[in-house]
Amino acid sequence: MAANFDAEEFVDEDFHNPGAAGATTAEPQRAPTREEVDTRVSEMQQKLADLKRAQKDLEDQRHSLEELRRRQGEFAAGRQEMTQHLIRGIGLLDEAELNARREAEKLGKTLHEFRGALDKLQAIHEESWTKDNLETELTRASTVVENARMEWNSALVKLPLLSGEPEEGPGRGGAMGESPLQAMLRQQNYADMCKMGLALTWPIALTGLAIFLTLLMR
Repeated sequence: MAANFDAEEFVDEDFHNPGAAGATTAEPQRAPTREEVDTRVSEMQQKLADLKRAQKDLEDQRHSLEELRRRQGEFAAGRQEMTQHLIRGIGLLDEAELNARREAEKLGKTLHEFRGALDKLQAIHEESWTKDNLETELTRASTVVENARMEWNSALVKLPLLSGEPEEGPGRGGAMGESPLQAMLRQQNYADMCKMGLALTWPIALTGLAIFLTLLMR
């Protein structure tokens, strides 16, 4: 027995509906209008203006950072330079202050010794000497004079200003502008200076002794 036949199974839809096959294809785009083009141009110009503004902001920030870096470099270099100058200056001033203190101590000690020697010299009163104590007082007075002379000669070697000559600067030889007497005294020690003082003062003592004997014989 033959199967049931359905005539619709053999119907070609594309054949009966030819427009359905092209329904899936894209339609052609229309050309933009003048108003649309003007709008797009305005949008592009606005974007360019925004980009230029952003570029200017970045340039300003770059200049600010470069200026900050320059100032930081100047600060670091100036700080290092002044630190070195101040450290060197402090060292030099410390040394100068120490030398000045030593010089002041030396001057103070010499000044004290000079005043003591002057007081002893001014305490000698020849008018109070008598015939009996003349020799003793003369010997004592001559000793005071000799001690004062040794103090003076010793200070003369250590303090050139006592001779009216300026202090010698660093690196200058001690023999420049030095008198022969100063050079000789500078090379002598204390014992030699005592012997020299005795050699210089014995004529005074001898003269005093002669006066004493003359007065005694009278």
